[in-house]
Amino acid sequence: MSLLSVALAALWLYCIGLGVALRQLLRPRRAAAPVFPLQHGKVAIVTGGSGGIGYHTAKHLARLDMHVIIAGNCENEGQEAVRKIKEETLNEKVEFIHCDLASMKSIQQFVQQFGVKNCPLHVLVNNAGVMLVPERKTEDGFEEHFGVNYLGHFLLTNLLLDMLKQSGTHSLNARVISVSSAVHYVGELHLNDLQSRYSYSPHGAYAQSKLALVLFTYRLQHLLTAEGSSVTANVVDPGVVDTDLYRHVFWAVRMVKWITSWLFFKTAEEGASTSIYAAVSPELEGVGGTYLYNEQRTKSVDVSYDEELQRKLWTESCKMVGISDISRCL
Repeated sequence: MSLLSVALAALWLYCIGLGVALRQLLRPRRAAAPVFPLQHGKVAIVTGGSGGIGYHTAKHLARLDMHVIIAGNCENEGQEAVRKIKEETLNEKVEFIHCDLASMKSIQQFVQQFGVKNCPLHVLVNNAGVMLVPERKTEDGFEEHFGVNYLGHFLLTNLLLDMLKQSGTHSLNARVISVSSAVHYVGELHLNDLQSRYSYSPHGAYAQSKLALVLFTYRLQHLLTAEGSSVTANVVDPGVVDTDLYRHVFWAVRMVKWITSWLFFKTAEEGASTSIYAAVSPELEGVGGTYLYNEQRTKSVDVSYDEELQRKLWTESCKMVGISDISRCL
């Protein structure tokens, strides 16, 4: 891909973000963050909880007295996040467990380590992700956006599903929250080329991975409802947030972002608000299969409601990560 093409692709993605940012700017800011009930005895896992949106999600859940496990691929950053959260929230029930979403082996080891704790699991926040990285593959040979943002969370969720089902009750459901993006509105799912082997572009691969998370959430909720599980699945859009995910964009776009971010972009703490809402709000008790933006139920892109596409993606994803397709049993 030429330098000009890379620049145009990055500018295209930034313009989409700028449109969302303008919508954020025009929407009145909330006077104060909502007060949620304490979550005594509840356990949450937050992927990518060492920084950005994930860190503030983990910190707020810890402040609500949850036992929080940060899942991440950097031990030093993870332990530092744990130290800071403990210090700021006075909650000692915060810990880090290594989990590299670019490695199926690492995901399986994480689930085994968590299982040894013999504790319940009430909330899973699929937050970690990469954006606009150069063309490269995960340890298992998957295109990195699709492998980390989507397939890693698909496998992690499925491996933790039994624990979530055992922890949820009819009156207090366990919850799965996946962090997507407004970019999913322009994403295309290429079932015949999910790895972008024939035509790779960072913005296209990123948008596809975020669309896949929406399709996955809706399919997961359909399966959970069909078997009567006390688990709900929702997908959130944090808005346009000033995080270090933009480090891979073209330098000119980074410059524009640096100049305009104070006006248009949410802080990472503000970006975490919808994830926190989805994780603990009583308003969402028993509610699943929704797309949430600014703590409001919002319509996702039309194609995301295509049940046949949801089913095909789920089946193909099971094959890719080597797990049985539970939908065939229903």
